[in-house]
Amino acid sequence: MDKRSLLFVVGLTCCLFFINNWFHSKEEERKPSQAPKVIEQTATPPVAATTPSAPVFAEDSGALYVLENDVQQIVFSTDGGSISEINLPFKSDKHPRSLVLPIGFDRTMEKEYPYNDQFPSKPFYIWKDGKAQKVTELSTGGYYPLLRRNVLERTKHPLYQMPAQNYAFQVVSDTEPFSAPRYQVTRFEKNLIELQLVEADRKITKTFTLTSDQTPYCLEVEVKVEGDSRGLWMTTGIPEVELISGNFSPVLKYLVSKNQKTQVESLSLPKAMTTYSSIVPSWVSNSNGFLGLIIQPLSENVAGFRTRFTSGPTAPTRLSLIDAQYNLYPTDKYPGYEYLIPLRPSQTTKLRYFAGPYQDGLFEQIDKALTQTDGNPHFVSALSFQGWFTFISEPFAKFLFILMKFFYQITHSWGFSIIFLTIALRVMLYPLNGWSIKSSLKMQQIAPLTAAIQEKYKKDPKKAQMEIVALYREKGVNPLTGCFPILIQIPFLIGMFDLLKSAFELRGASFIPGWIDNLTASDVLFSWNYPVFFFGTSFHLLPVLLGAVMFFQQKMSSPLPKNGQFLTDQQKQQKMMGNIMVVVFTVMFYHFPSGLNIYWLSSTSLGIAQQWITSKRLKPLKVSSIK
Repeated sequence: MDKRSLLFVVGLTCCLFFINNWFHSKEEERKPSQAPKVIEQTATPPVAATTPSAPVFAEDSGALYVLENDVQQIVFSTDGGSISEINLPFKSDKHPRSLVLPIGFDRTMEKEYPYNDQFPSKPFYIWKDGKAQKVTELSTGGYYPLLRRNVLERTKHPLYQMPAQNYAFQVVSDTEPFSAPRYQVTRFEKNLIELQLVEADRKITKTFTLTSDQTPYCLEVEVKVEGDSRGLWMTTGIPEVELISGNFSPVLKYLVSKNQKTQVESLSLPKAMTTYSSIVPSWVSNSNGFLGLIIQPLSENVAGFRTRFTSGPTAPTRLSLIDAQYNLYPTDKYPGYEYLIPLRPSQTTKLRYFAGPYQDGLFEQIDKALTQTDGNPHFVSALSFQGWFTFISEPFAKFLFILMKFFYQITHSWGFSIIFLTIALRVMLYPLNGWSIKSSLKMQQIAPLTAAIQEKYKKDPKKAQMEIVALYREKGVNPLTGCFPILIQIPFLIGMFDLLKSAFELRGASFIPGWIDNLTASDVLFSWNYPVFFFGTSFHLLPVLLGAVMFFQQKMSSPLPKNGQFLTDQQKQQKMMGNIMVVVFTVMFYHFPSGLNIYWLSSTSLGIAQQWITSKRLKPLKVSSIK
């Protein structure tokens, strides 16, 4: 291989290795398809109420009250009369209706950092036997913390303390410095809690009600302000960090109705406080990729909203604890984003608060139930596909997801569903793949003739080109034939990639216990503590197997003389390129989710089988020597 080709391949390898991180680093710079009118965006918001010079923390003496059902544990703090925690139980015999499965981070927290894996984080009150009873024995493990909360040291003292102004449903003001006043619990029942604050110039009453089984993960909220209610806003909480293909991918969206049609818009991630005053949203969504929050105003004339940036050290993620001595998950890499909803002056503001997994079946159930009462909220529109070219791939991803769910109904295994979906995709594209393989095989059959022509007319390249074109015409070979089928398949392939990175159903889904425990994360054959460059702290076997299969495929598709002495310069270059591309794909797929690796491994294996069958059936071309 000449130096220029070698430099090109090395550069390509580096680009493919870093391209995923590069695209995700640019993710927060995405602009909405139709930018809403931004009234105010300042690096330092002028109101101390929403961004004080020093964070205001909730005092330890604040009491906690819990409303809980099969799918949610909602923790209310009397500090600000707000929600300090939302914990989602893992699916189990005790919580059969839950949709959330544990992943590697959950198991690590329970094993290595149990003092940060207690739910709630301190003793609390619960409604039992017709009265409020205090619970002092905390549950360790078994829950996913949907909202960011305090991160404790081994001594159980706060290492990072979540500011009270970032709790959900905290009331903040445009004109007054923030404080976390102590609310009184005026009503407490099994599925309802009422908290009240009486001040000199206003009275605020907050009522939270867990909804029926038909609308799981939903909470009905009423906030009544009597007295001075000018410039008041209500926070919505900051979701915990989820990593998709190793990247932090928060998504902010909102739904509006235009010309009797609903339209979903994406927002750029804020770098400060941003106010959107001209929008009347049907709902706003704050997702971490797989789970999140949806706030649906139920009162009329609730116009506008704000988005707020909070630095990672201020709003800590639990991931920062994991091997902190090696700084694997630095807090400043994971800032928080939240919405602020305006309160109606001197009136009651009503809204619906969804806090749970972004799963299409769940959203369809909620949409169907609410259509009969309040009208279709179109929660299903909040689903997001994670990828580089989702504007192209999303329709294909949705179609492929329907097929994958069909296979899941048969196999009851998402791993086997991916394999069967790969088979179905290969069957659908069989003619195109066959066309491409036949073209490649025919090109191999006449390769000796093209090489002879190039040698014969090496001093006259134009003549050599004309002779080669004539040879292609004579043998019925078109070198471009192998390219068009690949181009047609690209939308399906990208759709498959985006689907396997984004489907909540695959999060925590185990295929081979102890090895492939989460189809949305890399497989882990074994792990260690000290981070090693590129490999991190675990070894992934699937991409290595993929590289081996691809190496076999390129050997099969490009048969070359075993004795290297008989290789031409072109064949040597072809061999080198094939080997390097195997390494490139192994490197590129090393940190991809195991579901993607299973798909590509299955697809490559099926491609080898189709290539073998096609080569057996293909009639050899009559090849004569060049005189």
